[in-house]
Amino acid sequence: MIGEREIEGFQALTLSFEAGELEAAFVPAAGMVGCSLRHRGDELLGQRGGLRAYVEKHSTMGIPLLHPWANRVSRKRFAVDGREVDLDESGLPLSLDPNGLPIHGLLSGASGWRVERHEAVEMGGALAASFDFGARDDLLAAFPFPHRVDVEATLAGPILTIKTRVTATGDAAVPVSFGYHPYFRLPGVERSTWWVDIPVSERVVLDAEELPSGRTAEARITAGPLSSKTFDDEFMAPEASAPFVLEGGGRRVEVSFRDGYPYAQVYAPDDDDVIAFEPMTAPTNALVSGRDLTSVQAGESYEAAFSVTVAAS
Repeated sequence: MIGEREIEGFQALTLSFEAGELEAAFVPAAGMVGCSLRHRGDELLGQRGGLRAYVEKHSTMGIPLLHPWANRVSRKRFAVDGREVDLDESGLPLSLDPNGLPIHGLLSGASGWRVERHEAVEMGGALAASFDFGARDDLLAAFPFPHRVDVEATLAGPILTIKTRVTATGDAAVPVSFGYHPYFRLPGVERSTWWVDIPVSERVVLDAEELPSGRTAEARITAGPLSSKTFDDEFMAPEASAPFVLEGGGRRVEVSFRDGYPYAQVYAPDDDDVIAFEPMTAPTNALVSGRDLTSVQAGESYEAAFSVTVAAS
């Protein structure tokens, strides 16, 4: 089923499975952010500062798209694929991390998304929207690679799948370094008792600025209660799409990287009851370092998908 509801003054388009079982809501006018995922009436997404703060202050919440880079880059000016990226002179609002590094890309809360489709499908609904990056002079001044972004969210039964496609629309190749930052929570369940499974085997070694050092190390994280543990770590994505798991209070959330996401960030701070399993198309700072950076040629596309499964446990 599909529908609409107002959230903090914004029109949210909804996809739902059965009456009240599972509902996902997205706001095309606010960066196509996934702002709500309700299971049996309970909100499973971390709201943090809320939707309006996401638009006005470029904070993060829900399931935001981080584009054209995920996490942070080490410079405001750099060359990639033979073109100069200049994040200083564009006049665009830029989010900075505690070290002053640009973080979370350029499309946080961005208007200009065009809804292509919002329709019922078997056991749920689908929403597709597109953003013409190449039509925005201010964005091209910062990141001079004309392209279009297409996002399709489909809720089918207990599974929400988000597919993203970047198509090079100009005469230049487009470097691909986007990702998502989905924040999850278990309402009414003490954080220390959240059961988590992080099925990774290789960690990206980060430096003092939380940038990849170029080295990796073995990683083994035993599944069990989150307890007082915190995470802000980068990994190679699990093999065979093995799911990240959050479970507690009779509810289980699984996040699976289906295609196009070879890297993963796990984030669980000590000052907010959320945990994020973040799919990434490239390692942090790939636009600057060039490490494992993919570019799509003119007229071609890069596609990636991840899914969120919610069920009673």
